[in-house]
Amino acid sequence: MNPGSRAYMILLNAMGLAAALTLVWLMVAVVLSVLMRNAGVQPWPWLFVSTEYGMFYITLLGAPWLVRKRGHVHIELLTAALPPLLFQVTSRLVALLCVIVCAVLAWKGLDLMLTNIERAELDTRGGYFVPRWVFTAAYPLSFGLMTIEFLRFVVGREVLHSGQAGIRE
Repeated sequence: MNPGSRAYMILLNAMGLAAALTLVWLMVAVVLSVLMRNAGVQPWPWLFVSTEYGMFYITLLGAPWLVRKRGHVHIELLTAALPPLLFQVTSRLVALLCVIVCAVLAWKGLDLMLTNIERAELDTRGGYFVPRWVFTAAYPLSFGLMTIEFLRFVVGREVLHSGQAGIRE
């Protein structure tokens, strides 16, 4: 594996790991918040803010890794019923559609992030002043990487779908 591919895989795996660790944090934060409320104590505002951001980052940071592993949700009933050539074409067309959608969302996400940087907008949830671009930076990164991952299924040897209903390869 060349150094560029290795660095790319490290980034993808690091994002997936960050999403997994954030999921653990959400569990801890929710339990802690409930315990504090039951004890008659007001939970810390940063606890709530971290769960809001955490849910967002879990989704976006984990998505490119899920595409790489073909772990996202899709229904194989149609592709399982297709003859081999039509199956290949259909799977690659679906992946191409995903490439187009993700590329547009990456572009619009980058535009949004740059606008937030330019305007120096702040997110003020829970009394904390966090630059809004910190929140929107995940859009171009995640959708950009998903564009690359779906593109692998358009031009690579592997296709997006397994071609077998209810069976995962």
